[in-house]
Amino acid sequence: MAVNMYQWADYYDITQRGVNGDIPFYLEMAKESKGEVLDLACGTGRITIPVAQAGVTVTGLDLSAEMLEKASQKAVEAGVSDQLTLVHGDMRKFDLQKKFDLVMIPFRSFLHLLYIQDQMKALGCVRQHLQPGGKLVMNVFVPKIEHLYEESEKMSLRGMFPLESGEQVAMWDYTLYDHFQQLSEVTRTYERLSPEGVVQEKIVGRFTLRYIFPAELHHLLRLNGFKVVQRFGSFDKASFDQKSSELIIVAEAV
Repeated sequence: MAVNMYQWADYYDITQRGVNGDIPFYLEMAKESKGEVLDLACGTGRITIPVAQAGVTVTGLDLSAEMLEKASQKAVEAGVSDQLTLVHGDMRKFDLQKKFDLVMIPFRSFLHLLYIQDQMKALGCVRQHLQPGGKLVMNVFVPKIEHLYEESEKMSLRGMFPLESGEQVAMWDYTLYDHFQQLSEVTRTYERLSPEGVVQEKIVGRFTLRYIFPAELHHLLRLNGFKVVQRFGSFDKASFDQKSSELIIVAEAV
């Protein structure tokens, strides 16, 4: 039986590199915020820790205890444990008893909210935790119907990741779509291969995303008291247009 893939924080850390250019972008936003930053669905600290290293006070919140444990280890190794706070929590219902100048939801993590009610709850929590004039920054992929059909019910190799030991980790995805509910259920397989190509370990995990269209996201933000002040089609701040595969949103509470 497949398990929640986020239990396997080491494999996640090896294989998840984010979207090209996302760390410098979020780091720039954090520095410009001039105050405390909240990183929702922070995972193993891929963005949280660089923000802390830049001298910004940051809180990372995640639903996975295993991911937070890995993030804590990495923070100690990076020497920034005093600069960040890690919280085990749910982005749909959290109360940190403080407000932030910037709330980030990087790496498409908003898509883990599978129901509109959950999306509304999360945005409501974010708004309650923002200082006046504070910003919400997030990114999601742009659904392309032809791509969704091309990938449906197929096993795809997502990448080969070398280890210092000479081994490699192969990451495979099998995706099943429910286009009526806008859901994609991904069965992810990690294979750790010896230098000779022999499988040493095989782990199968599962997660589900609800993909969201740009106009839909704009409406959700407006309904929850946000105004979109900037949007980009890539992390080098290219304009968002019909060719964009990523949507990066900067919104303010109104």
